[in-house]
Amino acid sequence: MPTRTPMEVSIAVAKAVQQADVDVIAAYPITPQTHIVEHLSELVANGELQANFMNVESEHSAISAMVGAAAAGASTFTATSSQGLALMHEILFIASSLRLPIVMVVANRALSGPISIWNDHSDIMAERDIGWIQVFCENGQEAYDSILHAFRVVRDPHVLLPMVVNIDGFNLTHVIEPIYLFDQEELGDYLPEHRQQLKLDIDHPVTMGPVGIPEVYTEAKKQVEDALVNSKQTILAAWQEFARRFGRTYAPIEAYRVEGAKILLMTMGVISRTAMGAVDRLRERGKAVGLIRCRLWRPFPLPEFREAVRQASIIAVVDRHISLGAHSGPVCQEVRSALYTLPNRPQVFGFVLGLGGRDVTVHDFFEIVELSEQYASQGPPASEYTHIGLREV
Repeated sequence: MPTRTPMEVSIAVAKAVQQADVDVIAAYPITPQTHIVEHLSELVANGELQANFMNVESEHSAISAMVGAAAAGASTFTATSSQGLALMHEILFIASSLRLPIVMVVANRALSGPISIWNDHSDIMAERDIGWIQVFCENGQEAYDSILHAFRVVRDPHVLLPMVVNIDGFNLTHVIEPIYLFDQEELGDYLPEHRQQLKLDIDHPVTMGPVGIPEVYTEAKKQVEDALVNSKQTILAAWQEFARRFGRTYAPIEAYRVEGAKILLMTMGVISRTAMGAVDRLRERGKAVGLIRCRLWRPFPLPEFREAVRQASIIAVVDRHISLGAHSGPVCQEVRSALYTLPNRPQVFGFVLGLGGRDVTVHDFFEIVELSEQYASQGPPASEYTHIGLREV
């Protein structure tokens, strides 16, 4: 049986990377992801992980090193956050276009400015279109499990795409939780051996990443889009296999107390646990409120999302990122787009809260539900979305 051990979530993530038997890790420190790669460096230094640990001079170098190592056939891992992810931006598209199976943890943190080291989702939301598979976690167990799942998915020859595992900075990375860890024997063959058929090899030279002239560029991007969309089959199969072997179930859209719910809250990441508490208390008061959480962000699980909200009258979408000038948060934009062509779609109201590490409480969700009911009965607000907890200046 797996052992339940109290440990910092970052350490559990590093343990999962060790169990995935990676070949190359490249990292540059940035709060709050540093504990992950610090522990990996200790494992390598102590001989507990046979991998090449590369201390690089920037996040741009870290992801560039990952691209090079993955192209040469290595199993690779890195982690970053906030401005570090932004510094990687140029290379992130290249990794997906070259179909390189890199796994990266993003310890979600606000983007500057003003300077903030605290948690929200602005870093990853600025990277929605990089062509990577992206999942969100709500607690330490999910973070550990998601790393194992990520390596299983990216190593599948039908996928061969990079994957981001999002864990909320500080609210997960620095929290100590009891976590079930597998020993290597229990993990068994859930993680396949990494074998990359097409790779850089001096004995069998190939060209990777040549110029895309106008006659081929569109087709090349369409191939990445197809690969990303089609990766969902493997993502789902790997979750199903995980559940069969280890008893923990994951899904692209997960529901909480949605039976008979007319109002659905929609969240991502660690604040989903706070939202559950709010739903429980609202249910006690007789309100038909439920919660859906988006675990798989890219590729967006359109059929599963539509099925999850089929019987709802109102969806209150919570974003932890402000999409400047867009009149809506990015998740709310996605939801409205997903429902626009349906004849009997629910009303969708967008809310932004918890930016730059500001606390998110059950009372915030009470206010969201109250405002959603008000908007539905009296007409939508003047603005396309509503800030919760905004102090007017």
